[in-house]
Amino acid sequence: MLRVSATARLLIASQAPGTRVHASGLPFDDASGDRLRFWMGLDRETFYDASRIAIAPMGFCFPGHDRNKGDLPPRPECRAHWHDALFAELPQIETILAIGRYAQDYHFARLGRPVPKGQSLDATVRGWRALIGARPRIFALPHPSWRNTGWLKRNPWFEADVLPELRDEVKRLVQPD
Repeated sequence: MLRVSATARLLIASQAPGTRVHASGLPFDDASGDRLRFWMGLDRETFYDASRIAIAPMGFCFPGHDRNKGDLPPRPECRAHWHDALFAELPQIETILAIGRYAQDYHFARLGRPVPKGQSLDATVRGWRALIGARPRIFALPHPSWRNTGWLKRNPWFEADVLPELRDEVKRLVQPD
């Protein structure tokens, strides 16, 4: 699930792998990955080039299901044990795509720009321009899951305003020098 290198300038910081991804061992190897690659304007080959794109979930394994068959939150011991040391070894990261609340809370706080307590994911994503900030830049994104299709339909500004800037940033970072 973890794909990092000393050369990747773009980091995809996600929640935790789902069951299909857990089984395949390849992050975003599902419909969520298809949507995320569309948002980023990337083909599959470029997306999985670890020399250009790092992928680090908040949890390194599938956390299980809750009683309603939804995914449980990422297990906290991964972040507590590994993440601070991991990101200290990746100073070349210029932009982070923080996907979902757990990744957003961690990365904004780690970089000294914490999300206000009680602020909803919706408000965080809506405030994307104010939150991008200095290097590393952070794009706060909703999860690309089918579960968020309704949110995407109710918020057409996301596709109209965020995705063009996101694609420009991704293109800048993954182009070979």
